[in-house]
Amino acid sequence: MPAKKPRRRGRLIVIALVMLLVAGVGYGAYWSISTVRASYPQVSGELAIEGLTSAVAVQRDANGIPQLYADTPEDLFRAQGYVQAQDRFYEMDVRRHLTAGRLSEMFGEEQVETDAFLRTLGWHDIAQREWDEQLSDETKGYLEAYTAGVNAYLAERDGAELSVEYAALGLVNDYEPEPWEPVDSVAWLKAMAWDLRGNMQEEIDRALLAQRLGPDEIEELYPPYPYERNAPIVAEGASDGATGQGGTEGSTGLGDGSTGLGDGSTGLGDGSGDASGIGSAYEDVSTQLGALTRTLDEIPSLLGPDGSGIGSNSWVVSGDYTTTGMPLLANDPHLAPSLPGVWYQMGLHCNEVSAQCPFDVSGFTFSGMPGVVIGHNQNIAWGLTNLGADVTDLRLEKLEDGNYVIDGRQEPYETRTEEIRVAGGETREITVRTVDGRPIISDRDEQLAGVGDSAPVDTAAPDRGEGYAVSLSWTALTPSRTMDAVFGLNAATDWEEFRAAAADFAVPSQNLIYADTEGNIGYQAPGAIPIRGEGDGRYPAPGWDSSYDWTGFIPFEELPSELNPERGYIVTANQAVIDEDAYPYMLTDDWSYGTRSQRIADLIEQTISDGGMISMTDMQSIQLDNSNEMARNLVPYLLDVEISDPYVREAQELLVGWDFTQDADSPAAAYYNAVWSNLLQLAFGNKLPKELRVEGQCLLVRPADESQPIEDLDGNTRLVNECGERSPETAQPDGGDRWFEVVGNLLEDPENAWWSTPATRTQDAAENRDQLLARAMRDARWELTAELGKDIDTWSWGRLHRLMLNNQTLGTEGPGPVQWLLNRGPWNLAGGSDAVDASGWNAAGGYDITWVPSMRMIVSLDDFDESQWINLSGASGHAFHANYTDQTELWADGEYLPWPHSADAVAERTRDTLTLTPTNTGG
Repeated sequence: MPAKKPRRRGRLIVIALVMLLVAGVGYGAYWSISTVRASYPQVSGELAIEGLTSAVAVQRDANGIPQLYADTPEDLFRAQGYVQAQDRFYEMDVRRHLTAGRLSEMFGEEQVETDAFLRTLGWHDIAQREWDEQLSDETKGYLEAYTAGVNAYLAERDGAELSVEYAALGLVNDYEPEPWEPVDSVAWLKAMAWDLRGNMQEEIDRALLAQRLGPDEIEELYPPYPYERNAPIVAEGASDGATGQGGTEGSTGLGDGSTGLGDGSTGLGDGSGDASGIGSAYEDVSTQLGALTRTLDEIPSLLGPDGSGIGSNSWVVSGDYTTTGMPLLANDPHLAPSLPGVWYQMGLHCNEVSAQCPFDVSGFTFSGMPGVVIGHNQNIAWGLTNLGADVTDLRLEKLEDGNYVIDGRQEPYETRTEEIRVAGGETREITVRTVDGRPIISDRDEQLAGVGDSAPVDTAAPDRGEGYAVSLSWTALTPSRTMDAVFGLNAATDWEEFRAAAADFAVPSQNLIYADTEGNIGYQAPGAIPIRGEGDGRYPAPGWDSSYDWTGFIPFEELPSELNPERGYIVTANQAVIDEDAYPYMLTDDWSYGTRSQRIADLIEQTISDGGMISMTDMQSIQLDNSNEMARNLVPYLLDVEISDPYVREAQELLVGWDFTQDADSPAAAYYNAVWSNLLQLAFGNKLPKELRVEGQCLLVRPADESQPIEDLDGNTRLVNECGERSPETAQPDGGDRWFEVVGNLLEDPENAWWSTPATRTQDAAENRDQLLARAMRDARWELTAELGKDIDTWSWGRLHRLMLNNQTLGTEGPGPVQWLLNRGPWNLAGGSDAVDASGWNAAGGYDITWVPSMRMIVSLDDFDESQWINLSGASGHAFHANYTDQTELWADGEYLPWPHSADAVAERTRDTLTLTPTNTGG
């Protein structure tokens, strides 16, 4: 629950100060040992657990990774709940309060606005409906067993015995954890879906850009996917008989004539034929959408920052091209760094695998959720990356007198009341309004209340009155059976069973890759992906026109799928799934642009075409590849620029002979990335509206209100100081591979207007490409001199590019000593944005790392015991436990741990064994 805004600091600072006392800093030393160690789990001996039918063995290796062995699935998941609570209950508790919109109960009034927004979305309510209406009885039984295991642990402990954080909370409020409920586990899937929800931010950003840029300029910043250069995932056919219509033909904006929002034929435009459907007169609506962005920024990011950079890698190679003669499969999801890390490693084994007890699975899961999310069982392996399908639409709504307008008539909207309990404060009450199942998200921000006050509309649109509201259509607001899919994947034994499980995987929509011990490899795109009537989801749509409603979801059998492609490998790295000309449905226009995926494919092809075979070592090398593919294009242009200043030329010469790798100790990588950051700021960043720029970064600009004179009485241009409003993690230009594509398209057009930038006190204006590149190189030289020193030989990329692991609730707040107490780092890392080794950073917000390969795994289908894995942090969520960050140094150095699967291999690595026994044995 990373806190982002200053107003949250009050209660968390108090808690942080108490934490210093708890840990023995200052005059609280008498609490240090007993309080910190009170929550450490028992890992050996015996413990009696109510409800078990037979003993369960919990075998932990030196890294604290548990492998569980039971006779029944109910016993297995009961033990999983108990063990995860041992290691991570505080994290589980924070997660369930977030998904339920109840953070204020733990952390006070600073969280009320976040809770109000999350209550409006209704994650927990949807999870409850899934429990009531959708999930199978078998899944419910597993969830109930898991819940009983968590509660068995809670029955034994409270306060500091659960986690040291509770000792601090107990001194500032009377908070005590409630029993776990099955819906608490189901709701976590909604949080996953929110963080991986697709192009909602891009939809907002394009609307915001319209207040300053023309439609052609906006399209230049969102270029089409380069299918001719970067292959989509499915390249040898579409799906199992995909047919039908996507419902998007002929609609690129918010309206088309009489049913849209525009006053001409192009949506919200000003009648000038804007292809984007957004005109300059959209300024007031854009301002309100900027307020929505700030509201979204307030929501803790559980998995990663919004924006084009976030992604993941996975690939699988057929045994025809591997040294083992069987498939090799790799996966490394790129998510936000946190402490503890988002993943939890675990093995779940039935002592005898049978129809009654089908689980022999290990891999990565989430604390608070039963089963394994990514990993392998005795027959198959699978990995996940975000598909990025467009599963959200913003809708402008006309509301008045308890009604909403739809197709020229008024219908009553629905309301419900939510109470938000506040630790140390008064209970708050909010009213949530919904229109045809769409929550009105503009109610959660005062600045959003007047959305559309002066939006241009045509005569067919409803009168604006006091303005339009903003609602949200989102697939995750429809109850689904994704939790059924998790258990289905865990037990699947072949391709058909794998696909049957994938059919239930509704949200978030993912790329699923597959391999099995029979030598097959495959790909399946699952998920609830909407079919639109009008519109294409690129801009907010008119809620009062039902022709823009979703007409259904793409049938599972028509989603892209591939089995044993002739090329012998499958790569997914958030690139386009399938060529749009070969597929009748629209998935999204906002793909990652294929830089990582094509680099992975090229490295595989390079080995295969040379007659070689892919080994486990090769899979590691690909996973750790840190080449900067944009640099291959840009560096020749940088070296062609004549630099007269010898001080700047000295830095420029670092790029001569550079191999484009971004090692942590590389001076050239440090300089190149600084040049890239400055280039983006000069060419694009300073031209974007304040809602997209980094908060606190201010520019003198022409006034946004064009009705005011832009010259003073003396004829001088009047400028206003305009400051950015976006968090550093989500500001633009973020430098990801969308910007690789944007800049790459402009390099052959040296006189393009984007290359111009005005003069400053120390720099002449740039009027073309080479002048702007020269200025970016100069600015980067001086920036790194200030950051790293005058001697370029001492520069290194890792000194700029640092990773901090911050405690999820207290690590970004409070006084400096808290860094020592709960946080860990920094680590100086290699890699970069949209390198395969994607230690991502936001070029608009600085060089610090904002997303990482949150784990790495490589599975050998020839011998599962030869597989390898590594986690970002460690198994434990207890701040001073030996397994808190014991894997991080290995992870940072690109090393792996052995991943045992067979009983013998697990036994060989076991250091501690805890036996959980039924209570009636007296154990």
